[in-house]
Amino acid sequence: MLFVANKPMFISSNKFLNKLKRKYNIKKMGFSGTLDPFACGCLIIASGQYTKLFRFLKKTPKTYIATLMFGAYSSTLDLEKIESIKNTKQFDREKIIEVLNSFIGKQTQLPPKYSAKKINGVRAYKLSEKCKVKNEKWKMKNDLIKTTTPLHQSTPYLEKEVEIEILDIELINYSHPFLTFKTSVSEGTYIRSLGFDIAQKLGVNGALTYLERINEGEFRYECERLLNPIKYLDLEENFYLNDIQNLLLGKKLNINDFKIQKKGKYFVKYDKFFAIIEIDQEVKYILNRIELC
Repeated sequence: MLFVANKPMFISSNKFLNKLKRKYNIKKMGFSGTLDPFACGCLIIASGQYTKLFRFLKKTPKTYIATLMFGAYSSTLDLEKIESIKNTKQFDREKIIEVLNSFIGKQTQLPPKYSAKKINGVRAYKLSEKCKVKNEKWKMKNDLIKTTTPLHQSTPYLEKEVEIEILDIELINYSHPFLTFKTSVSEGTYIRSLGFDIAQKLGVNGALTYLERINEGEFRYECERLLNPIKYLDLEENFYLNDIQNLLLGKKLNINDFKIQKKGKYFVKYDKFFAIIEIDQEVKYILNRIELC
């Protein structure tokens, strides 16, 4: 099965998944796109063979609604580990809109220390708790934040930047010190980092107090309605022109037996199944005998 669940606030994605396993009495179940414990919203869930399809699904752009509190500093960039709160001046609405718009486009972003990024196979948030980091690729950054006002905290970021894209961002509401905005972003974008960066550009600290994922591509919460994975594959359909027994038995396939022969990855429907293949100098199975919905 493949569906979208609505994760509530203050529960980890893994614990929420365990609840779904018990609800549907299914042992093998997984999710795509971890939501932070304090966050809520769209979480793509799959069971059985469909758990292998996550990397082939159309999951972008992702849309979020977030509320940012100006003056709050948190090592996690959210309300879970707020260390200090300072009064800040009220900003002009036009200035906020100007700052929000400045983030639109392709750019690089620093992931939070408290994130699921792996350092030598260990999640960064676990290393942040232990303060034992000895990796050169994803180092913890400890220099002071450079801003127009003295903030006296170390930056909550990892050192290595990742490439992201902010496709759209808009102001929903501003009631000082709370700013609510909506944004559509590429995969891999951290909204906690975006919120902190927005506050920094205004010369203050900031932490998210609310975060909701509205959608991942075409995936939206619809009361856990079952979805047909074929409709959500980010792959072109190809057609096998020879005996489908070759596919059923997983035999070696010839490029000349396909309608589309150019290099790429495709899905191929046959009998009651579909396969995901890759065409290069030869044809390779990526997945096979995945049951059609």
